[in-house]
Amino acid sequence: MEDLSVKKYARQVYLLFAFFLAGTSVISARLVSGKLGVFTIASASLFFALLFLLPTCGKKLMKNLRLLSVKETLFLMVQAVCGIFLFRMFLLYGMLLTSSMEAGILTGATPAFTALCAAVLLKEPVSGKKLAGIIGTVSGILMIQGLLQAESGFSPEHLGGNLLVLCAAACESAFNIFSRVFAVRIQSVKKKAIHPLVQTTLVSAMAFVLCLGPALLEAPVQALSVIGLTEWLSLLWYGLFVTALAFVFWYAGIKRCGAFTAAAFSGMMPFTSMVLSVLVLGEIAGWQQWIGGGLVISGMILIGICSVPVGICQSQKAKI
Repeated sequence: MEDLSVKKYARQVYLLFAFFLAGTSVISARLVSGKLGVFTIASASLFFALLFLLPTCGKKLMKNLRLLSVKETLFLMVQAVCGIFLFRMFLLYGMLLTSSMEAGILTGATPAFTALCAAVLLKEPVSGKKLAGIIGTVSGILMIQGLLQAESGFSPEHLGGNLLVLCAAACESAFNIFSRVFAVRIQSVKKKAIHPLVQTTLVSAMAFVLCLGPALLEAPVQALSVIGLTEWLSLLWYGLFVTALAFVFWYAGIKRCGAFTAAAFSGMMPFTSMVLSVLVLGEIAGWQQWIGGGLVISGMILIGICSVPVGICQSQKAKI
């Protein structure tokens, strides 16, 4: 019984680390934004991710590849398109056309989108704790991004950028749902699940190929040749931690937990971004940001700890 309890909380820890690492992207992205093209940043970071992932996978890669059907490979391609290619494209281009505050508010739609899709498409049961957790998470994100401030209104001039950011949030939600669907499918028809490390490698490789073509139109060699050590370290961090390790933790968590749990834990991204902005960038967080952070944590507790995982989580079949 004690072993089962430890495994239950381990699932939540995977998601916690995944979204914590993803939240650190605010630092690395800011240091290279405006100095490199959108797809150059994506391609370079994915290149560093693959430098770590490919040797680490070793023989697991070919062994797991043989287990995949054509349909399952297409599921991985959809994850690469939605979770990396389209998400980063919409978000980074949207940031050029809107304010960071408005973009931050709109990215708070991700857990709400994910929860809605979990209820409608995946038919996951909606308990009172889950609903309260999602409301708490979304409310906390909105407070972190300063929705209650007097100057927090949306500008009509930023409409195009805001729509792009909403598209990014929708893509991230689609990625969350497809990841869960893939995890359910692969464990229902296979004796052994695809290793999270292998899944991360395949998705990263697919996304790298997708990003490389547009990146070549941004004169990447010239742009990369003039950046300094700080920018290179940012790209390395973006690839190794924000992409590789975060995705490994994500896939390890989502195959054990429902999409509702993932939706709640996604609030860790803006919370981490806020804390790092204060500690590293010297920005100031007001009372409503800290209250918002408390709401995000409360939402994660309600869904991630108080609720019972659904589906395959209960079977205890999946192992890393």
